[in-house]
Amino acid sequence: MNETIIEVNNLVKKFKHSFAVNNLNFKLKKGTILGLLGPNGCGKTTTLGMLLGLIKPTSGTVLIDGKDIENEKNRTSLLEKINFISPYIELPKKLTVRENLMVYGRMYGVKNLKDKISDLMQNLNLSEFKNRKTGELSSGQKNRVSLAKALVNDPEILLLDEPTASLDPDVGDYIRTYIEDFAKKKNKTILLASHNMNEVERLCNEVMMMKKGEIIDKGTINSLIDKHGRKNLEETFLKIVRE
Repeated sequence: MNETIIEVNNLVKKFKHSFAVNNLNFKLKKGTILGLLGPNGCGKTTTLGMLLGLIKPTSGTVLIDGKDIENEKNRTSLLEKINFISPYIELPKKLTVRENLMVYGRMYGVKNLKDKISDLMQNLNLSEFKNRKTGELSSGQKNRVSLAKALVNDPEILLLDEPTASLDPDVGDYIRTYIEDFAKKKNKTILLASHNMNEVERLCNEVMMMKKGEIIDKGTINSLIDKHGRKNLEETFLKIVRE
């Protein structure tokens, strides 16, 4: 439980003359869920992009299991341990649900892929529309398909960028419950970027607050609430971002 699985050191991303991320440092222990909070444009999505190897840092390092993700020799083996969800990145719309999962499963080299997809479809209630094109689905259905895609390789690390954004309360609760059970039962590590304070309070062991590309505070939810003299996480978040 004390094993560090993600280590971020002096991470910087600069676009032209502005810093999207400025000198981030944090560690994430195996089996924990860390919340990443901050207003729009604070650098959350850019940070996740660098952890995924999709965005090249201006400087600094991202270590997964002690290995630098920017090292080409490490990249493939490290990325096999990671997956992600983002409502801002859609799956191929003209492929059916089943075809999407087959494609991504093959990309990750998943063994017994048909059985894996069958289990995910059953667990996430996807079977009834498995042969429909993804572009024809509702936002809640698409979100469940994206979650299935993110779990198809049984990742050690799951990066979640607003996983329940724009969903109705029932579907949002379903997704949160599934993520919660997945993390607990399999001792998985999750980094959750979210604006939903109830979601963060329910799922996360610790929280980092970002503002203008920097981490300005971090700790357990209760310790942050007590430190800033507020009643709940939402009030604490508003106080920090408005200072």
